[in-house]
This record gives sequence, C-alpha cells and structure tokens, in this order.
Amino acid sequence: MSDPRSARTERLARAAELRAAGALEDAAAAYGGLVAADPLDAAAHHHLAGVLARLGDLAGAEGAYRRAMALAPQAWGTARALGVLLLRQGRYAEGFALFEARHHLPQYAKPDLAFPEWRGEPLAGKRLLIWPEQGLGDQIQFARFARTAHEQGAQVTLLCWAPLARLFAASLPAQVLAAQGAVAFDDPDYWVMSMSLAARFGASLETLPAKPYLFAPDGPAAPPRSGDGPRIGLMARGAPGGDATRALSEAAEAALRALPGQVIGLSPEETGARDFADTAGVIAGLDLVIAVDTAVAHLAGAMGKPCWVLLSAEPDWRWLDRRTDSPWYPSARLYRQPSAGDWDSVVAAVRADLAAIR
Repeated sequence: MSDPRSARTERLARAAELRAAGALEDAAAAYGGLVAADPLDAAAHHHLAGVLARLGDLAGAEGAYRRAMALAPQAWGTARALGVLLLRQGRYAEGFALFEARHHLPQYAKPDLAFPEWRGEPLAGKRLLIWPEQGLGDQIQFARFARTAHEQGAQVTLLCWAPLARLFAASLPAQVLAAQGAVAFDDPDYWVMSMSLAARFGASLETLPAKPYLFAPDGPAAPPRSGDGPRIGLMARGAPGGDATRALSEAAEAALRALPGQVIGLSPEETGARDFADTAGVIAGLDLVIAVDTAVAHLAGAMGKPCWVLLSAEPDWRWLDRRTDSPWYPSARLYRQPSAGDWDSVVAAVRADLAAIR
C-alpha cells in the first residue's frame, strides 16, 4: 500500500519544480490538485496563493492565503505573505498590520531591548529610538517617518547602516547613529522597528509623507557638464550577488548608456562615492536618474529628483500594482517589464519618453 504522505511530498516537490522553472500555469494546476485532494492542506493553499500572485490573479491569491491562515493561524510566513499581497494593492491598513508577522520569523526577529516598544502612544516630550531593519533601500524609504515622529514632539534617535549615517544626519531632525558593532545610546522612552513606522502612524496612500526629505550634505558633485542634452545618472544593477531580476541585461545597459546626453554611471566604482551622502551629491547635479529597483532609486525619489525606475515583471510590493507613478516618491516614473526578462520593451519606452521631453 502506498504511503499518502510520501505521495503528497512528491507532488509538492513536483509543483515546486514547476514554479522554480517558471511554468506557473502548470504549477498552479499542480497545487490546485493538492488542494482538491485535501482541502485542509494549509501548505498547499499557501503555495497556490504564491503562484496565483505571480500570475497576477491577486483575488485568487488573497483567497488562498486567507484559507491557509484559517487552517494554520500561527503560520507567520503566510500572514506576512498576505500582508505583502495587500501592500502591493495599496491596502495599507490591513497590509501593514499583517506585515508585522515578519517578526515571528527568525530572519526578521526584533532586538531584545529593556524598554517598551512604541505602539502608537503620544510622542510629545518622549524619546524614540528607531531600530534599522532589512536593506539600504528599505531604510531610505521609511526614514521619512523620523520627521513625522519629530513633528509629533519626539526626540528621535535613528540607527541606520553605516553607508547612510552621514546622509541621514545632514537631512533628518534626529540623532543619527551608525549601527555597527556596539552602539551606545541613552535609554529612550520607546523603541520601534523602522519598517513598522508606517503602521504605527496609520499611513495610507493619501497620507504618506512624500515631500523630499533627503539632501546632499555637501551640495552637487556631479562631473562637469559635457556637451548638450540632459545629464542622466544610470544605476543598472544592485550589489553583486543580489536579486538577478533587479539587474539590466548587458544589451539593455548598453542601450541606455548610449542615450542622448551625458550618461553617468552611479555605482560607487564609477562615482568614487564613499557613502550615500557622496552619491546624493552626484544625484543633486543631474537632470534625471534612471535606475533599476535599488537603494539609488529610493535615494533619488527621497531627494525629489526626477527618477525613472525600471522594474521587473514581478516587482516588490512598494511599487504597487500596474501603476506608473509612486505615492512614496512623486518624482518617480515607473517602467515595468511586460513579461519576465523583457528589458528591450522597457528600454524602448524610456528612449521614446526621453525623446518626447527633449
């Protein structure tokens, strides 16, 4: 007699292989078969939801995630995934609340601090410590809320990764400390994770603080203007070893470097930047930034610099769904791949728009 558990494991493995190979319709059918065979299989509902989200069936994905959560209420990965799906749709109230489930996962664990976590209490006259999390782009995106806390009367201490410290110190009404090694700070009244600030302040698409909030501390530092046409900063890829979908193909990069005007690479190797304060100086002297989804795109948006963000067919939640603008960064214009790996269409759209404004 065959072992049903073994058969289920084999079917899950096969569905995962299809998903990894990009055969999403087949993967959805495979996970759907597992759900049909056992409607109480929370993991199958979870995996089906992930594939449906990648296929663009957001309603179907939401339903599958909610069924998985009903079957396994303490499956924190499912709660976080549903939160991300809702954030992708701009449904921030429930989305950010569910996104807090990340802290039950080891890779997103909160620090063990001796003072209380801020849950939305009045901040007037209080000392608030903002704790860093995740990547440089995440910290740039959510640093705007340090000013919100200050405006509500808090004395803010902001921890951040070292490459951001000089930029943040010059731009934000906060004591800025680089989070490297042992960091000494006075005991605050409250502390909060940086990416929890949107939830605590009840941020919505309509109320996001979106005015420029980061500034080059030493003024513009772009190379001298050479010839006619706009000066364009280009960020073609993120850090080595990062998400390959956030990197232009060699052909796409070459086509953008050949744009009319003066194209300046924005990688540290090309600018000589020591940190993001230096990169902000270069950006301040440009007319336009064109960047894949990297910290540089967030930096340009936070500075209010016109920024054309080049997105993969399955972009991060923060760029929302199908929009060409960003409520987080009003100076940004979004260019999305129509299908996975299709940078040619993105480059064609960029070239057409650049020609139209020259």
